[in-house]
Amino acid sequence: MNTEIRPLVTIGIPTYNHADAYLRETLRCALEQTYSNLEIIVADNCSSDETEGLVRDLGDSRVRYFRHERNIPPNDNFNFCLQQARGKYFQLLHDDDTIDSDFVELCMQAVEVRPEVGIIRTGARIIDSHGKTISEMENNTDDKSAEELFIKWLHSRTWMFLCAVLFNTARLKECGGFNSKHQLFQDVLAEFTLAARYGWVDIPAVKAGFRKHAGQRTAAARVDQWCEDSIILLRAMCDMAPIRRNEIWAAGLEHFSKHNYDLASSIRSPVDRYSVYLTVYRTFDYAYSPLRFFGTRAYRRLFTWLGRVKRFMRGKTREAY
Repeated sequence: MNTEIRPLVTIGIPTYNHADAYLRETLRCALEQTYSNLEIIVADNCSSDETEGLVRDLGDSRVRYFRHERNIPPNDNFNFCLQQARGKYFQLLHDDDTIDSDFVELCMQAVEVRPEVGIIRTGARIIDSHGKTISEMENNTDDKSAEELFIKWLHSRTWMFLCAVLFNTARLKECGGFNSKHQLFQDVLAEFTLAARYGWVDIPAVKAGFRKHAGQRTAAARVDQWCEDSIILLRAMCDMAPIRRNEIWAAGLEHFSKHNYDLASSIRSPVDRYSVYLTVYRTFDYAYSPLRFFGTRAYRRLFTWLGRVKRFMRGKTREAY
């Protein structure tokens, strides 16, 4: 296929105060793509560091830089990138994630015979703050039913990281972009919606890196918000795949219970932690207690805490006399 007629691809990079962290590497990954018909949108969410200078020093005509006059909600910045996109295909690349140099090229080769699909997916790796691979998974979903895709994701047999997905831009805009109530599963909801409505193309090779590090936005979200967005996503999945609704609902209760119990387990206060455990238990139809995932560790923590409360109250009683 001649370069002149190859579709334009947009890589949108929303960023905030990462000039001295990961932004430079993310930009390098975008600029070093072997696919030539490319535009890169950098949406600066009113950074107070040297982000603007870093981007402007690139001197690359493919880069379009935007700076918001005030800091806006992160998800609004994600959708701003989408609104500015001119490409037929669009990737939202967080300013701490990475893609291999042939990511776009492989995606565009794979979509040549099915140009109107909703998304194109590759395999992905999880990397740490230094870029070292923690784990990786090839994209091995060789079936084409939304039901199977949903179930494989719920059973952790496939990943849905934004960095490993290329969207059909028009389709994504038609679906309203990235949105969920608390903007915690808005990426997966968009991916599943486009896949279910328009189909998708899979590339087995691992070609993208999702970075895990301290300070990520979603890590600070409240567990009750995660629970609510989890239920919203699960109900949407059931609506999009009604033939196997009961199977998806049952698998989702287990998947999202574990996800939210894991979040709750990091709460330092025992009182707050077990209060949130109860919230999770109640949210997901009392289907799975913490004991299902933590075993005796959950009860051991509870009894340790109760023992501390008992000793404290005994001391307060002695003081009263």
